[in-house]
Formats: sequence, C-alpha cells, structure tokens
Amino acid sequence: MSRIQKRFEKLKGAGEKALTVFITAGDPDLATTAELILAMDKAGADIIELGVPFSDPMADGPTIQLSSERALAAGTTLPLILEMVKSVRGQTEIPIVLMGYYNPVYLYGTERFAAEAVASGVDGVLLVDLPPEEAEKEGFTLVARSKGLDIISLLAPTSSDERINRALKSGRGFIYYVSVTGVTGARKDVSSSLPEEVGKIMEKSHLPVIVGFGISTPEQAGEVASFADGVVVGSALVKYFENYQGEELKKNVVNFVSSLKAGIKG
Repeated sequence: MSRIQKRFEKLKGAGEKALTVFITAGDPDLATTAELILAMDKAGADIIELGVPFSDPMADGPTIQLSSERALAAGTTLPLILEMVKSVRGQTEIPIVLMGYYNPVYLYGTERFAAEAVASGVDGVLLVDLPPEEAEKEGFTLVARSKGLDIISLLAPTSSDERINRALKSGRGFIYYVSVTGVTGARKDVSSSLPEEVGKIMEKSHLPVIVGFGISTPEQAGEVASFADGVVVGSALVKYFENYQGEELKKNVVNFVSSLKAGIKG
C-alpha cells in the first residue's frame, strides 16, 4: 500500500478529511522547502504538493507564477528537487506529490524521472498539461505504474462523462477536482454548485476526491471538506512567500496550516 493510500485509510478510520497544501519547491530556496515540509507535517498537513517551477506555468495565477519565477531565479531544478525530497524522507512519512508541467519531465526522460522520483521518496505526480489520454499515448502511464509512481488525475466542472470515466480508470492515489474554471488563485466564495459536482464524481470514484483551486480560508476549507474527501490550499499559502522571509515565513506558514486543519476538523 502506498503512502497516499495509507494516509487516506488512516484519515477515514479517524473520521477526518485530508488537508493537502501546495508550495513551490525552491521558493525562496530548497533548504527552506525542506524545513517547511517537516514543519507543515507537524502542523497538520496530510499531503504535500510541491510545485516544480516552470518558465510557462499556464494553469497558474499571478501568485504561483511569481513563486515559480523566484524558485527558478534561485537555481531550482528537477534533479535538485528530487535530492531535497530524498533528504527529508527519512524524517517524515507524509505523502509528497510533485505538481507541474510535462516539459521538465519529458526532457528529464520519463523512465528516469519515474524511477528516480520513487527512489527519492516521491509518491505521485500531477501534470496539469498531460491529460489521461495523452499520458497513455506518451507511454507515461505504463512507465509510472511500473515504477510505483501514482499519476494523479485532474477533473473540472467542464469535464465530460468520457473524460471523467477515463480519469477514474487511469488515475491513482486520488482525484484532484478543480473547483473553478480558469487559473489558480484565492477566491472569496465557494461555488454553490460545487457539492453537486463533487458528489457526481464521488459516486463513481474508487479513489478519494479532493478539491482545489480557490480555497483560501479555514472556513472555506471546512465547507468543502464537508462534502469532499479533502481540500487543497495553494495560492493563499504561497502568498506568504511574497511577504515574509526566514523565521517569520515559517511561523506564518505553520500557523496558517494549523488553522486550515482546525477548519476542516471544525
């Protein structure tokens, strides 16, 4: 059983929902990322999504785009991210998912990437520009499965029944449901149609369904967790990286993660 499966089984047994948090690897540097993985684990995070910085992050709003630029300027690369994950893996069993775009993985070599990611302690990968049919066509689905790397599937309000069924068939780990159309970013309100949309997926899915994009407060996290298997918070967390550094950054990140977990348990 994978670390992702174990975490969801543990949460289910405790009657809890999953808090997934996103930060960009290497913002402001990889040493800070490593410290924050451990700190967020202790603060109540259940899954860590590490953004792999990319020069053309088309699915991301301004906050995460700027974060990616800062990480690239600091010299962050995919091999260095894998080394960093390996360095913390002996200290935590929290599931770690790499989130990003297919280009860096393709250039690295899909077989090499899958093998080295798993060896480093990465549990899954979510590539926002590689839908299930393309992943199968590229051969990445088979490669990832052969190495034990979960490919996380994305679904959205615009997903057709055919896309939903394909994603549920090919996905591993969990389903990431995008709560809004458009790019990432904090939003003021949760869509009134979201419970029905998520419920439709959950009725069909053998995998946990977690919801992301636009969730920015403990109250919103609690609202979404009431009808989904978990939530993802990204932009609202990454915003702290614009405004704080050093110990102040760590303190604010930990406090925010703790408040999100409290909101979900609420």
